[in-house]
Amino acid sequence: MSFAAPALLVVGLLVVAALGWAAVAFSRRRAAALAAAGVTATGRGRLAGVWFTIAGIAVLAIAVAGPAASIPVPRAAGTVILAMDVSGSMGASDVAPSRLAAAQHAALSFIRAQPDSVDIGVVAFEQGALVTSRPRSDHAGAEAAIGRLRVSGGTSLGSAIIASLSAITGKTVTVRRGGTAPNIGYWPSATIVIFSDGQDLGEGVSTATAAAVAEKAGVHIDTVGIGTTAGTTVDVDGYRLYTALNENTLKSIAHTTGGAYHPASDASELDGIASTINLRLTVANRHVPLAGAFIALALALLAAGAVLTIFRTGRVI
Repeated sequence: MSFAAPALLVVGLLVVAALGWAAVAFSRRRAAALAAAGVTATGRGRLAGVWFTIAGIAVLAIAVAGPAASIPVPRAAGTVILAMDVSGSMGASDVAPSRLAAAQHAALSFIRAQPDSVDIGVVAFEQGALVTSRPRSDHAGAEAAIGRLRVSGGTSLGSAIIASLSAITGKTVTVRRGGTAPNIGYWPSATIVIFSDGQDLGEGVSTATAAAVAEKAGVHIDTVGIGTTAGTTVDVDGYRLYTALNENTLKSIAHTTGGAYHPASDASELDGIASTINLRLTVANRHVPLAGAFIALALALLAAGAVLTIFRTGRVI
């Protein structure tokens, strides 16, 4: 238990000690006076009301000092990074109105389904990746970042994972030469959710290496496949290209990190993704103020002291 104003507690307890000393001194003086007069003192409970009153003041002194307890509370907490694919292929319309628009809709539904105890950030990726909204409990920033996304460029799933890990740890994560996975600590309450069609140009950090870094750090990656396996064509920089959902890459990422793959070939399937991705429960210490409880106890003791005093002497004090 901690106190917001320990000085007030010390002062209060000194006052209580003084009152206790005065009560004992008065009792002894009275007993001595009665003995000198040849009267035997009776009734050990004569000062019971006084002691209840002093106890009530002592508890009240504790309440004034602002007591609080640290209680472990389980909650759905942690950090979620939404990694959004904004490559040219996400402009395809095999998922109406487009893959990117459907992914944005699903991401917003996911954000709105999460409690404030979950910090949510957004990473937009194409050939590279950029943290567009750092993880925080105020989800308005993440929603705004999702709404600003536009299609452009190629795709690098590996860069998306590394950028997401950087957002989780709050520092730049760099893969060493040769693809050795760096030690970035252990983040078991963090989750990355990748919204992508799985098309990967393979530039930058390889997907397998990036997934291994996440797995080593205890970060699960859930992947959401946007598009259809039948595929369609899309205009990119004046060229008409064929593009289809690559489920194998997305499944591999999820499997490596202990996450799950969620197929979503149309908007109706995307709507249910928020309820299928499981965030892990963590235990956090919450400071609970106890002043109210101590005040209630103090009032009870003071009331008991007053009742005993009335019955004993016919007076409140």
